[in-house]
Amino acid sequence: MEAGLSLSRFDGQSKLLVRSLLCGSSGAYRALGVFHRQQRANPEMSLSNFIETLCQDEITCPDSGAQLLTVKPLVCLFPALFKQNLLSFIYLVHPALPQTTVLHLLKCLSQDPHPSLWVSALVKQLQRNLGVHNDEPLCTPQCSQRLQELSQRLVGSGETGGWAKCFSGQTVESGSQNVSGSSELETQRKRKGSFVTLDSDGEETGQQSKRIKMEVCGSECLDAEEQSPKEEISGRLESDAPAETRAEEPQPAPDSPCDVLPEHIKASVLQIKELLESQTEWDQSSVDVFKVLNECDPGQVEVVCSMLNFPDVPEQTLPKLCSSILAPSPDLSYSTATALIKSLLLEKVLSLSEPASRCLVTAATSLCSCCPRPMCHALIGPVLEEKNIGNPQAELLNRLIEGCLDSHYRLLVLQMTFKIAWSEAVLSIVHSLLDSKPDLSEELFAQFTEQLVSQGPQFTKSVKFAKMMLTVLTKYSSYVTAAHKHVLNGCLMLNETFLKKSLQAALKRITHS
Repeated sequence: MEAGLSLSRFDGQSKLLVRSLLCGSSGAYRALGVFHRQQRANPEMSLSNFIETLCQDEITCPDSGAQLLTVKPLVCLFPALFKQNLLSFIYLVHPALPQTTVLHLLKCLSQDPHPSLWVSALVKQLQRNLGVHNDEPLCTPQCSQRLQELSQRLVGSGETGGWAKCFSGQTVESGSQNVSGSSELETQRKRKGSFVTLDSDGEETGQQSKRIKMEVCGSECLDAEEQSPKEEISGRLESDAPAETRAEEPQPAPDSPCDVLPEHIKASVLQIKELLESQTEWDQSSVDVFKVLNECDPGQVEVVCSMLNFPDVPEQTLPKLCSSILAPSPDLSYSTATALIKSLLLEKVLSLSEPASRCLVTAATSLCSCCPRPMCHALIGPVLEEKNIGNPQAELLNRLIEGCLDSHYRLLVLQMTFKIAWSEAVLSIVHSLLDSKPDLSEELFAQFTEQLVSQGPQFTKSVKFAKMMLTVLTKYSSYVTAAHKHVLNGCLMLNETFLKKSLQAALKRITHS
């Protein structure tokens, strides 16, 4: 199923969670961060609607035309990695969810005709935590044996522990698949936050084991600020999940993303991370370290943003961070500016449930003033495409449009509104664009007129739409031709607001064609 069709089933806040869960192997961590920010903005925020949407039945058509249509829960149509991230995320937040809601989701996942081994194991683990009787082992006997062998090689031939202790009882012949709660908790503490990707043939040399240990340690050092949620996921979920063959599902490379960066960029990333974590004022030498962003290609910029965890930067830090990024080189490349705007601002703006804070407005304004084109494509466009944006997003976009964009970019934003379904929030943005009197061409005005006619029937009682129409008929009367008058008159006949007579009078005053 296409991602766009899947996302259309969800409301605005749920879409952010879905997008986070689709973000590769780090999806569970990202979703947890998004959920916490949404809870801070709205303490009454609940995951019930999100889970209910995932459990809705969906009619699907198999690739082979010979088969009949089938009905499956929507969650079964997502990729296996999404379902794995979803269960990892639910594992962390399930104590705050109704048990019946979680069990319903697990029941829907069990309807998948070709389940991933990871997903099956995570479902069983959640069922155990919820008190559902399940005596089946979390992984196959072959997987248990491989984990024992790997654990012995990592720990040493003379002692056993960790994985070996956890999986030593899981054999087909013995009936001791059940691991006691205390043993499980002890195992979690021993291997907290550590994991290794298994090779498909199960063979590991001593030198490879040393390399894996060093990579895990390096990854933990770089991700210190996310240690708590990652430890919880890794310690509780990955320890109990079976290994899955690479033929079924691609596994992430053992090397961390930072390995694609040159050494001098890695050093700068560590310096920037220290600055973000420090409480002291930034001096000129601190600002100079941000020059490294102009030395990165687009892929490297995304890696840097991910390593610095820009989406979770506190709003009060944003103005200082944005000014430091722009100070050494205000003319950022388009690709660099686009990646930075998406990472720093997009999630924060989409999750607004009240007017934007002064810090967020300041940061957005500074980036929009210096990088108007990237701002249009990386922030304004994606926000407009969201079906459920509200007044907080509209107010922020209006401030950016009125204060930072010249006529050329206002026309670009106006054209973006032609490709979306209008709402009350979008109407206020379109009205703001028209009030700024951009230089419309005849062709563009004709396209806009078509939008008024096609989208007008859903706003017959909308005062915002009526006011926008009045602006069109007064400020843009010179653009109105006889053909326009005819179609606009039909649109005005449907209007049911108190401005209807004023609109008809304004249209009647336009005599030239």
